[in-house]
Amino acid sequence: MSLLNTILNIVFPVNCISCGKNGYDLCIQCLGNCPSAERESAKWIFPLFDYRHPPIKKAIWLLKYKGKKGLANIFAEVMHGAILEELSELSVMENFHEPLLIPIPLARKRERERGFNQALLICEKLIELDNTRTFKLEPNLLIKPKDTEHQARIEDRQKRLKNIIGSFSVKNPEKIKGRNIILIDDVTTTGATLNEARKILKQAGAREIIAFTVAH
Repeated sequence: MSLLNTILNIVFPVNCISCGKNGYDLCIQCLGNCPSAERESAKWIFPLFDYRHPPIKKAIWLLKYKGKKGLANIFAEVMHGAILEELSELSVMENFHEPLLIPIPLARKRERERGFNQALLICEKLIELDNTRTFKLEPNLLIKPKDTEHQARIEDRQKRLKNIIGSFSVKNPEKIKGRNIILIDDVTTTGATLNEARKILKQAGAREIIAFTVAH
């Protein structure tokens, strides 16, 4: 922990929202004890935790809307292990080698308002943890030129699907063609966002695509 972080922690104490441990918004031990995602999702989507569990829901809210960026690092540490475990099987069974790591993008307006893209923060930490250079980060290949209504505010599944259609596009498709891809996002609910991103990437020539999210 840097001197600045130590001073800030003294002036503005940070405590784990689950156990109260000082210095963390959600400590890695409590995160590891959170229930796994149990709701059904597509076979290519791998959510880690149950979004209905209060500490998970609050932690994601703190990251996205209160700028608690350190939570992205905590999520990435757990996600990194899950990705490596899945890749150990896919590399043999599906020839899933040298994947590109692509965060689900935000529309420019929303990213300006928030000041960051939480999916990109998770990806950057994943790259930092990736000592064996298993994957490569490509944050600007999938873009979101169309500003859509926030998916979380739409309860009807069909309206969610309509809302997200046509909202993504691929920049420099030659970098996508024939490549394996890992999509990263914070939450999957109906899977509409990930499915639309996957469709656009497939149209650009991507080989195989899987996705990891913090929660479902």
